Amino acid sequence: MTWNGDYVFLLRNMIVKDFKIRYRNMSLGVFWSLLNPLVMMGVLTFVFTAILPNPNIKHFSVFVLCGLVPFNFMSIAWNSGTVSIFHNAGLVKRVPVPREVVPIAAVLSNCLHLFIQIMLLLVAVVGFGIGINIYWLWLPLVWVLEIIFVCGITLVTSALDVYVRDMRYVVESAMTVMFWMVPIFYQFEIIPPRYRDVYQYNPVAALVLCLRNILLDAKAPNPETLLKLTLVSLLSFAFGWVVFGKMKQRFYDHL
Repeated sequence: MTWNGDYVFLLRNMIVKDFKIRYRNMSLGVFWSLLNPLVMMGVLTFVFTAILPNPNIKHFSVFVLCGLVPFNFMSIAWNSGTVSIFHNAGLVKRVPVPREVVPIAAVLSNCLHLFIQIMLLLVAVVGFGIGINIYWLWLPLVWVLEIIFVCGITLVTSALDVYVRDMRYVVESAMTVMFWMVPIFYQFEIIPPRYRDVYQYNPVAALVLCLRNILLDAKAPNPETLLKLTLVSLLSFAFGWVVFGKMKQRFYDHL
């Protein structure tokens, strides 16, 4: 199979298949893409405006949604991508296709959910009276960088999951930790200075900061934060590609 038309055809069909399977028996369908962030936004807004109010944060609902949308995408895409090789064992063992297409398709199949949630975020920005600004042009770049990062780490964990079936639980635990390590419901400014540089090397945290710069502050992303987001995303993908390439040779023996 070539890495041009045939590869794109396979990738597209796997993305469509993953999407259809996920919502095949759900009565609400893609509405769940809206329901989850809306519920979490409502709960966190109530807690941090009515119970533990922070008057320094304006438009808290939009503020927290800037954190929830990238976090939700990473959580769902990383989890589904990690188990993708095992769940497609028949395809991997019987069809001579580039194995990398399987976890990447699993991640990209979640991009429709991401697009719906991004639309929700933008509607919230306009609805709360914050308005549109020229810096929205940065949004496609920062979102693509997160997708590249998630593809990279998914290549690693999906390969490891073939050999160590507990990887899916490792990923779930990692996302639990990540929820607190990403400034979803708190400001970056309260982080002690000695930890701030480390925080910005977390692509999800860096993306949240860039989103708040663009949507809430109406300014371009901080160049240093954007550079760190770019470097870590590209390096993660390159590392994932190399690791997956080395480990895929023995998939057949373990599936």
